[in-house]
Amino acid sequence: MDAENKRISEQPSALKVQEGIEQPSPLNDHAISNFRKSHRGLLSVDAYMEGILSFNRTVFSQAITLIESSLPGHQAMAQELILKCLPYSGKSVRLGITGVPGAGKSTFIESLGLHLTRAGQRLAVLAIDPSSSRSKGSILGDKTRMEGLSVEPNAFIRPSPSAGSLGGVARKTRETIILCEAAGFDTIFVETVGVGQSEIAVHSMVDFFLLLMISGAGDELQGIKRGIMEMADAIAINKADGDNKARAAIACTQVKNALHLFPLPDSGWSPPAVTCSAATGEGIPEVWNLITDYINFTRSNGYFDLKRNHQARQIMIDAIDRQLHDHFYNDPKIKPLLTQYEHLLGLGQISPYQAAAHLLGEYFGKSSE
Repeated sequence: MDAENKRISEQPSALKVQEGIEQPSPLNDHAISNFRKSHRGLLSVDAYMEGILSFNRTVFSQAITLIESSLPGHQAMAQELILKCLPYSGKSVRLGITGVPGAGKSTFIESLGLHLTRAGQRLAVLAIDPSSSRSKGSILGDKTRMEGLSVEPNAFIRPSPSAGSLGGVARKTRETIILCEAAGFDTIFVETVGVGQSEIAVHSMVDFFLLLMISGAGDELQGIKRGIMEMADAIAINKADGDNKARAAIACTQVKNALHLFPLPDSGWSPPAVTCSAATGEGIPEVWNLITDYINFTRSNGYFDLKRNHQARQIMIDAIDRQLHDHFYNDPKIKPLLTQYEHLLGLGQISPYQAAAHLLGEYFGKSSE
């Protein structure tokens, strides 16, 4: 019986598992090795500076990552690097682009960007991606959305997480602009996430502010806040192609009529409204001509330099606010007191205003004890 069983077991069977070929590791060992080598330590400030001025893409990207880091050691190096870059900055045209989700901002940026790079200009796109308030993560998908522009040798696209800062604007965007200018980019786009207050922050760091709109989404003026329209140096009605061309023209007329109701801005420039199609490229050169006209106009009447001086003052004030905030919450004697006063607030034994006053008193050494 044993011999019979042995004979049966030796016969080929469809149920028998054949030995396969050993599969390669799903991990790229060479890429991991290079990654570890590149992250063993930071470069020196001089090495970063050399990479920025010669525009070594890898070093330049690492320098921006250093700027965006919140680690105290990285911040000290970042400030030294920014200081070295300042003499090489200030020579670009900074353009802010905003609009509601669905207005076609990414397509518009790619279309206008290709128009510029093919004309020999060097373009940096700082696209601010909204960070999740729950997971703190971001998709950072602008390079995917701008496939044509991302492979242009004269273009550099840097998606950055908003990291929960005001209105979804990355806290380090201003510093990144300085690095881009030192690297020789003559045009810089800053794209907002289009969530309201981000426009205010972007307006404070650019020379020209473009509001992108679309027609066919209900009353074109219904959802527009007066403050955003007043900030805009020009308004472009996008997606003016095909069957939507007539509706875009009507929307443009409505916007022009609304703009006439606003007082003339400090620049003395009367904001125009135009139609364009980022998908077909129609009207894109005219939009750039408008921007060029504005830059020339404000440079001739002195407003361009005046605005940049005001922006520099605002950067100083924002830096003071940020450093005071960080210093307060990182103070070793404040951290335990925060927990204590949060407990008292929960018990209803103290008001939020009293708790804030006591904490600030402790911080400034003016406690009542």
